[in-house]
Amino acid sequence: MPTNDKPVNGQDNPSFFDLIDQMPPPPVLELDGKHGNRRLAKLRAAWKESWKEGGFLYQRWDEVFRARHAGWHEVANWIKAAGLFTGISLIVMMLDAAGDIASATLKGLSAVPATSAGDGSGLWGTVDHPVRVFLADQAAHLAVAPAALYVFWQFAGVLALIGGFCKNAGARIAWALWGCASLAMIWSAAPAGGRAAATGLAALMWALASIFALRGLTLRPIVHNHPPQFQPQFNPALHIHATLPAPVGDDFGDEPDNIHPLQR
Repeated sequence: MPTNDKPVNGQDNPSFFDLIDQMPPPPVLELDGKHGNRRLAKLRAAWKESWKEGGFLYQRWDEVFRARHAGWHEVANWIKAAGLFTGISLIVMMLDAAGDIASATLKGLSAVPATSAGDGSGLWGTVDHPVRVFLADQAAHLAVAPAALYVFWQFAGVLALIGGFCKNAGARIAWALWGCASLAMIWSAAPAGGRAAATGLAALMWALASIFALRGLTLRPIVHNHPPQFQPQFNPALHIHATLPAPVGDDFGDEPDNIHPLQR
């Protein structure tokens, strides 16, 4: 007879399907002039028996109830397997959905025409227009749309700015690389007559934005002079153990010469 893997009080704990096979045949019931369903009655009896103390379903419910306060090693194996299977399924579904969203976004960016480069007027256009022109020239030799490169450049800058504001070291490195690359693109694509002015203006904007991206950053080493919580105490002490021999008289039992009886 197949049994469950956990005995109860030294006895085998039968499963729910074993209880169905062990149930005696129920009596014939008269329902509206017809015989009752023996199989349904047998199933109902097995269901009630499994919920009694020590039954199969009673033990499983008790394991679920105790799993809320138990550690990972104390939880039943079937609960661990169910939790791992559910977590892996959710991760696979999220990765699949994220892949579909990213694919649709890239396809939408690739379909955007490259004619929205702007005329470069205004303060922001003086800095933004050379970047657009540089990316459009480079995209002509690559299998990617200029609009996709421009959106990625903007996304990288915003993400590095937010991450640097949160004091993330990797985001601050990305912010520094993004600023240097932007200055190089502006210097390369800006008109020859205003190249220095456009690059200097972009450097000034980048420096102002770095106030937020690099907040709290200092080049001075930080020294923490906190005393340790546990300070072992060392008390040197010198212990000398000397063993003095006990006074021993001569062989004849005579008293020593320096001992005299008290006289009046």
